[in-house]
Amino acid sequence: MSAGELAELIRERQPCVVLTGAGVSTESGIPDFRSPTGLWAKFDPLEYGSIEAFRRDPLKVWSFYRPRVAMLTEAEPNPAHTALAELERLGFVEAVVTQNIDLLHQRAGSQAVVEVHGSIRTSTCPGCGSRYELARVLELLAEAEEAPACPSCGQIVKPDVVFFGELLPPERIDRAYELARRARLLLVVGSALEVHPVAGLPLETIGAGGDVAIVNRGPTAFDSKASLRIDGSAGEVLPQVAANLRRRRA
Repeated sequence: MSAGELAELIRERQPCVVLTGAGVSTESGIPDFRSPTGLWAKFDPLEYGSIEAFRRDPLKVWSFYRPRVAMLTEAEPNPAHTALAELERLGFVEAVVTQNIDLLHQRAGSQAVVEVHGSIRTSTCPGCGSRYELARVLELLAEAEEAPACPSCGQIVKPDVVFFGELLPPERIDRAYELARRARLLLVVGSALEVHPVAGLPLETIGAGGDVAIVNRGPTAFDSKASLRIDGSAGEVLPQVAANLRRRRA
């Protein structure tokens, strides 16, 4: 399958909603979590990524998140992020539903982004409920030896990302399912579709009479049901798709 075929499918099947996973951000130098070389191969997620671990030992959890937050703030959007933002501007993408927490879609220019797993945009104090923007959290990190403490009450703040043992923000996952049911095409990019409930979005689209297309390196759990499947780099495929549709729009 080619980028040209995907461009034609996007043009014909409107509205198009995009679902992105870690495979989009790895091309910006951000490690994924679940691959054999991902972060959870090196760190036990129940020790470093669960809400119980944070409540038990927030300093230990921040020993994992501190270098990761620094890495995420230094990463730059790659051509896949830029292409998706262009497709939105051209009117070919209604929204991006993302499992990523890195803000790279917004920094590339995407406006309609649904962050189902939260993001590093803010952190919240579990003690007094004070919320701090990323810039302030970075200041607190610079001042702290181990973890950012709430200036109001002194407790360690928690990144507003969804930890293991936490529910997804209901308004966001509800919005994601609403978009998936409305979509005539759900374009899955950089996700193996293994993490629920987000992995159920393609079934919502197909159940409502839409199609699913996939751009991913390696197999996904939904390949047999996809109308189109491209095994390749999102940073190579999506700019070709955007260029194709740009020419057609000119």
